Amino acid sequence: MLVIRRKPGETVLIGDSIEVEILDASPNRVTIGIRAPADVLVLRKEILIARSENQAAARALPPELLDSILSRFQQRER
Repeated sequence: MLVIRRKPGETVLIGDSIEVEILDASPNRVTIGIRAPADVLVLRKEILIARSENQAAARALPPELLDSILSRFQQRER
């Protein structure tokens, strides 16, 4: 892992098309801005983990139960 110290207003370039700018920094939090092409997926890691866990949980359910859950949601939307 590359570790780089940056101050607010400074940037890090990744490849030719991704720029990460430090917008604000405090002892407990760093706010960053990311500029990347539209075709580059930028996700927080915890979102990707949650999505994978949800997909694994859904695969473990019987199809009949998934159909039942889906029909309940569709009824609520009406």
